[in-house]
Amino acid sequence: MRRLVPAFLLLAVLGACWRKAQSTEPPPSSPTQAPEQSTPERPQDPSAPGAVLFVSADLRGYLGPCGCSENMRGGIARAAFQVREAGKGPLPVLYVDGGESLFGAPTLKPEQVPQEERKARALSEVFKDMGLAVRAVSELDNARGAAFRQGLGLPELPTGGVKVLAAGARKVGVVSATDAAGLARGDAQARAQGAAFVVGLFQGTLPEAQSAVASAQPGVDLVVATHTASEFDGEQNTLTRDAVPVVGLQSKGRSLLRVDLAYGATPGRFTPQRSAQEAEKEVASLERRMALLDSEINLPGVDPQLKALKQQKRTELVERRQALLTAPVATGGDSDTFTVRFVPLESTLPSDPAAEAVVKAYDADVGTMNLEWARAHGQDCPAPAKGEAAFVGNASCESCHEESFPVWNASKHHQAWKTLEEAGKQYHLNCTGCHVTGWERPGGVCRLDKVAGRENVGCESCHGPGSRHAEDPSPDNIVARPGEAVCVTCHNRENSPHFDFATYLPRILGAGHGASR
Repeated sequence: MRRLVPAFLLLAVLGACWRKAQSTEPPPSSPTQAPEQSTPERPQDPSAPGAVLFVSADLRGYLGPCGCSENMRGGIARAAFQVREAGKGPLPVLYVDGGESLFGAPTLKPEQVPQEERKARALSEVFKDMGLAVRAVSELDNARGAAFRQGLGLPELPTGGVKVLAAGARKVGVVSATDAAGLARGDAQARAQGAAFVVGLFQGTLPEAQSAVASAQPGVDLVVATHTASEFDGEQNTLTRDAVPVVGLQSKGRSLLRVDLAYGATPGRFTPQRSAQEAEKEVASLERRMALLDSEINLPGVDPQLKALKQQKRTELVERRQALLTAPVATGGDSDTFTVRFVPLESTLPSDPAAEAVVKAYDADVGTMNLEWARAHGQDCPAPAKGEAAFVGNASCESCHEESFPVWNASKHHQAWKTLEEAGKQYHLNCTGCHVTGWERPGGVCRLDKVAGRENVGCESCHGPGSRHAEDPSPDNIVARPGEAVCVTCHNRENSPHFDFATYLPRILGAGHGASR
């Protein structure tokens, strides 16, 4: 996310040269100094009275949201657009990544490797095009080992490392650390190298970062917690306004952190700007209205015309909020100040065309790769344990429960596979489990090349494997009335953030299928 430049072709040439230079492993560096890497630089005004800093963290290998619900945030192409737009202004733009970004888990199953490596390469390609200045290295970045990670050619900052970046009339220091002492050491080194503003990338969770800041004065001007404790912990953007502000970013690339630096007439310690508090109140009010609209837009069976009107209103609110979040910060005062803002990457915001092309190329490649891997190496699911049921498919259910099928045929569950095909994601391993019946279950389907007959969210997705019930129909050998716990395995906070069991349940009930008589 980054300084914009008029010379796109020059950037491409410099990028190619840089990648070639990175093809060999860099020499060992000291534990407190990041290795020198020749990042492609865009020209910047050395006398600029401020700078814009963008920070991402905890992407967990996400190029974008799954698209299962309306108005889902995120997408590396939307992030790239924000950086490019900021780069059109007069101030230099720096983009920093806090780590935990290349992969979603520390270890991968063999069948996941082709897809996840391809995704990491796509992320890296966009990072470079965004002018990534430096990125911290942490656990999830090493899922395929250090050699793979280094082969991506990104400018890395090891834990304990320091990087000082030109930012107009001042310099910005970036520190990666795991505790308050590490932040303090990094801050001292960065300032010794001329940094006027120092960001600490804390390799831990938000509570851990807050505890570290409370235990000692780390010296840095801003701390960004780069980890979340679990996949679903990073649901909100958080800013604590302590003596040293601490930031927790929404995970999976759903928001960016934007820090605007304003240089005063007399260089000195940076202080947070408080003048933006009224704007923050207005942003919070807009977000409450957007959240209400989201819940209404995502209601099952909502009238299409009403939905379109509500979506139009939501788009207007996004535009108003975006104007507040990206308005230039005044420079030229007496002292050095900074402003911290979150930029949620809403579905209605534009995407950068070059980054979008990278994502589309990934989507096209990965389905073919996964299907080929399944044909060459795929293993069938193990048989159920003795006495346990296997999956038999909808046809077996329909022979006795024909009256239930008109309800299912009219539901979105019946269209689950089609929605993947329309998006070109029917062979994406991130999606298959919730769009195929019995995926990776004993007696189910474990190969992408053998999903025929098990497409969609069928009867057994909710009621469990049905072979025993088919042989001896009884309410005791089937899940007769599935509860909320079954639904939220797929309708979770990520894929279906507005899911409410009591609201959704009536939409899949009907005559012959659970409706009260």
